[in-house]
Amino acid sequence: MRWSGPPGSWQRYLAYLITGPLIVLNLWVAEQVYLYFEYPINILVIAAILAFLLNQVVMRLCGRGLRRRQAIALVLLITLLVVSVLMLLLLPLAIQQAEELLNQLPELADTSNQNLRHLDQLLRRYQFPVGVNDLMAELAIQIKGIAALLPSVAITTVTRFFDTLLVLILTVYMLFYGSGIWRGLMQLVPKPWRQVVDDTLRLNIRSFFSAQLFLGLFMFLALIPFMVALQVNFGFLFALIIGVAQLIPVVGATLGIGFVTLLILFQDAWLALNIFLIAVVLQQIKDNVLAPKLLGNLMGLNPLWQFIALLIGARVAGFLGILLAIPLAATVKMVLESPPAPEA
Repeated sequence: MRWSGPPGSWQRYLAYLITGPLIVLNLWVAEQVYLYFEYPINILVIAAILAFLLNQVVMRLCGRGLRRRQAIALVLLITLLVVSVLMLLLLPLAIQQAEELLNQLPELADTSNQNLRHLDQLLRRYQFPVGVNDLMAELAIQIKGIAALLPSVAITTVTRFFDTLLVLILTVYMLFYGSGIWRGLMQLVPKPWRQVVDDTLRLNIRSFFSAQLFLGLFMFLALIPFMVALQVNFGFLFALIIGVAQLIPVVGATLGIGFVTLLILFQDAWLALNIFLIAVVLQQIKDNVLAPKLLGNLMGLNPLWQFIALLIGARVAGFLGILLAIPLAATVKMVLESPPAPEA
């Protein structure tokens, strides 16, 4: 990107000085707009992401000779079958284990101090400054407070069900008519940057979300055999939590593993340690073997900038901002590094 004035001149420093407040002001305006239209924006963006990912399959089928409407119908049919199987086989089990876990949380919190008493005595023997029992007592209080919120959680679950139906309906409409809307949005981008924004945004969103979904599925499926072999109570639910947490970039897997380890810690400290070590090993395989092959240097973002992008995204648009922060930041970086197209 070209700035006014030669390098090192006062004009360029003035441009930098003005750009900072303008970026902050634009972010503040974006936050206010998002807060005002939060519900429809969340629904539309999630539906758009799903439609975009499904559209990649549609385009491949069209390349094999199918008409677009036929390809869309086939993709929707297969998606419906897959979702139906998952809901019939996996969702009831996940809901059952979640209900059992929530019902047992107060009991687990009450008995956790007994399971960790020997560890607390060992730490006190070596004059460790923090007593485990004190920490677990505080956690028990917090967990009892969470259990008291179960009625509101049930109401929220019903609301989310209708939101999910709305997202699915909008996804279908976007598969049929989304390309026109996308072209209209791209017309708002200045012409010299239009093509590069279009190409990089499509590439980053497709690669990022496809990779996150695959990596989350890997963590879920890889953990299931260990949960079964070690006879972990609510093992299916715990593996699902870690897999879903993978959708949160950079810190999601770590947060999911930490949360699950804490829950297992209430049952058995040694079991919690085993699951923690297994999950960490699988996470290293995911981060160092699978993720580079799926993403490579496509994002092109330093890990520090990724974390900063997450913080900004969370501040501006909450959880939706966290999901979109990395691909949007990568797009901005690639656009700034690309020369603008010459004017026609």
